[in-house]
Amino acid sequence: MPWLVRPDGCRINYELFGDPGSPVLTLLEGIGADIAGWRRSVPELASELRVVAIDHRGNGASDDPPGSCTMTTFVEDALAVLDELNVERAHVYGQSFGGMVAQEAALKHPDRVRTLVLAGTHPGPAHAIAVADRTVPKGEPWRALYAPGFLEAHPDVVGEDRRVAAAQPNHPRGQRRQWEAMQTWDAFDRLPQIAVPTLVLHGTEDGVVAPGNAELLARRIPGAELRLLEGAGHVFWSERPELVDRLILDFIERHRDA
Repeated sequence: MPWLVRPDGCRINYELFGDPGSPVLTLLEGIGADIAGWRRSVPELASELRVVAIDHRGNGASDDPPGSCTMTTFVEDALAVLDELNVERAHVYGQSFGGMVAQEAALKHPDRVRTLVLAGTHPGPAHAIAVADRTVPKGEPWRALYAPGFLEAHPDVVGEDRRVAAAQPNHPRGQRRQWEAMQTWDAFDRLPQIAVPTLVLHGTEDGVVAPGNAELLARRIPGAELRLLEGAGHVFWSERPELVDRLILDFIERHRDA
C-alpha cells in the first residue's frame, strides 16, 4: 500500500492497477468513500489503462486533514501523487465530490489533465440544482445513494457495498473537512474555461445530486458530452459498472491523443 507524505505531514494513500506502460487514469472518490468503492470498476478500467486510485485526505487509509482544507488542497494532493509516479498528464475520473476536485484540477492545471469524466457531481453549492426530497427510513441515509427499487432487486450488491464500507476506517472529521471545502467552492462561472475533452455522466434517479446538474455542466463546458443513465441512482458506477466502464473506456479511446 503506497503512501505519500505531504508537506503538512498528512499521509495520502493510493493504489496502482494495470500495465505501467498504459495511459494513466486517476480515480477521485466522493466524500467518505475509499479505494475499495472502485472495486467493481478497477478490473475493467485497468485492462486498458494504468489506474491510479487515490484516497482523499480524510478518506479510506489516508490520514485526516490536520487543519482546514480548500478544493485546491485535494487537487494538490492528487497532483503530488502523479508527480511521485512521474506522470505528467493523466485522464481524470471524479465521482461526486471527486468530480469537483477534478473540475478544479482541469481549471487550475489544464496541462496535467488529458480528459475529464465527471460523474454524479455539480459545479458548487452556490449554483447547484437542488435535489428533490426523497424519504428514506430513519437511520438509513445510505438508501438515498441507490435508485428506488434497486435494493429490493439487488440485495446482494447493496449488501456487499455495506459490508465493504463498514470495513473501512471511520473519518467523521475528515468528511467534515471535505464538506467544508465544498461549501466555499464554486466553478460555475469558470466552467467555460475548461479546455479538455469532458464526459458528464449522471443517473436520472440520483437522490443525492440532482440530474439537472449534469445538464448544467454539459451546457457550460465547451464540447462536453452528456450521458444520462436512465433509472440509475447516485452510485450508478456500483449499480451498472459494466455500462459505465465501457462508456469511459470508449470516451478515453476516442481522445487518446488529447
